[in-house]
Amino acid sequence: MSPQHPLLAGTTTSSEQPIVIRGAYSSPYSLKMRAVLRYRHIPFRWVLKGSALDTFPPGSVPIIPVLIFAGDDGAYSETLVDSSPQIARLEADHAQRSLVPTDGALAFIDFLLEDFADEWVTKAMYHYRWTYNADIEKAGLLLPLDQNLQAPDEQLAKAHDFIIERQVGRRALVGSTDQNQPVLEGSFERLLEILQEHLAHQPFMLGVRPARSDMALYGQLKPMLWWDPTSTALATARAPRAVNWIERVDDLSSWPVADEQGGWDATDALAPTVRRLLREAGRTYAPFMVANAAALRSGADEMVCTIDGQTYSQSPFGYQGKCLVWLSEQYSALADADRATVDLLLAGTGCEILFV
Repeated sequence: MSPQHPLLAGTTTSSEQPIVIRGAYSSPYSLKMRAVLRYRHIPFRWVLKGSALDTFPPGSVPIIPVLIFAGDDGAYSETLVDSSPQIARLEADHAQRSLVPTDGALAFIDFLLEDFADEWVTKAMYHYRWTYNADIEKAGLLLPLDQNLQAPDEQLAKAHDFIIERQVGRRALVGSTDQNQPVLEGSFERLLEILQEHLAHQPFMLGVRPARSDMALYGQLKPMLWWDPTSTALATARAPRAVNWIERVDDLSSWPVADEQGGWDATDALAPTVRRLLREAGRTYAPFMVANAAALRSGADEMVCTIDGQTYSQSPFGYQGKCLVWLSEQYSALADADRATVDLLLAGTGCEILFV
């Protein structure tokens, strides 16, 4: 039984109309969900946010991607935001080419690694794009074109300045500060080393079939390994396999699935690099998530934890507090045997503190 987002129990799709995905080329979560739809052979329409083709209802909150579903009358009226519940909704509505391992314990590990990518690796993604001058300038020049490729030069120049000022000004909100720089960049470099070794032996994180963790890692790494100059150069030198993997995961529509129930490794036969990835999560993401939750509970203006012997601090973030609650709920909902297997897999990784 796969972990299901608590907000999605019992939802179904009521129409044969293609799903609309409102996104942006620069959005890691948009790319994640587009890759999901491509791999799963789910008909969809890709619409750039704010473009002339974006005539669909807004999401419940102003974030992307937004999945927009047609009702029985064919009108696009239902919207869903947040990539993790979006994946869960698609799993509930479509049986073919699932991303969720059939083994309950492995499905939970996959769920945990998806959250690690979505909530921790994303910090490095934001950091590299908005810290270094070459990356900042490239983003400022290209991002405004998503809405209108024919926009006048004067309009693009104003958008360039506005985007840079806004995004650089938000660095501290996601933890991209001078103090935190060694933590974020050190974690990214270790992730590259893990992927370079892992991909020398198998095509995806958990076997010969993609899972949610692959899509989440792809989404965050695509900007860093293919688009942003500083991190792309680093990755090309240190992890060329990962750079090539990013292009493969972008469109897995032709990847064969011979057995709808199989293709993932058994929990007792996971690659050693998966355990290294769990240790990386336990080294960085886990102490951050626990400290963030504590700060939210106490009402503190700042969360502080120690990562690699260094002080990491930022403003607490409410959504990541919710993510930890959802993880804890899914852990508690595991069957006893599956929970025992998860405990064994997480023992000594540092991730244990998430479920105390």
